[in-house]
Amino acid sequence: MAVLLLCGMVTAESLVNAELIQWVKQKYGEPAAARMHEWQGLMEGHKDKSEDEKLLLVNDFFNKLTYRSDLNIWGKSDYWATPLEALGRGQADCEDYSIAKYFTLREMGVADEKMRIMYVKALELNQAHMVLTYYPEESAVPLVLDNLNSQILSADKRGDLAPVYSFNAEGLWLAKNRGRGQKVGSSTRISLWQDLKARMAKEASK
Repeated sequence: MAVLLLCGMVTAESLVNAELIQWVKQKYGEPAAARMHEWQGLMEGHKDKSEDEKLLLVNDFFNKLTYRSDLNIWGKSDYWATPLEALGRGQADCEDYSIAKYFTLREMGVADEKMRIMYVKALELNQAHMVLTYYPEESAVPLVLDNLNSQILSADKRGDLAPVYSFNAEGLWLAKNRGRGQKVGSSTRISLWQDLKARMAKEASK
């Protein structure tokens, strides 16, 4: 699987292939391999769908993973799992759901500039949270893909979330209301994002 580190982001011809599925089977077991096959079918079988349909399919697919904290899954207080790791364990926290949805939608042809991974405050839980946002148009209020609420709603209908900042492979933005906000720097400022990209590149060499 050809992978490049280009301008600080991971690009790939495919996120999954037969060799990688076999490696996952050996590392995580048969149920994990089955999830990988399903993921492969999702990406390869629905590239011609509308973007709205892709959002629904991908959001529903990853929200089926069991929620657990990083401490319970990885023994660390904060760990950003790759999509392969999340599917391998069959478990995820809010960062893992958002990251997996982001890379899967990119693989299915959704433009990077239409998506941002957003840190928010979940007001009802009074805690930090992460979601994936999708902008159908540059000036549009984004749609929110979330594991707390599986219904895809526009951000102005998610009064339970307060935006903090967002990022994708192209940069980092401070949130401004519920729009795109002000760009403040490169996503490479986020060490966890750098570590995630490095592990994805390593997985691709399996």
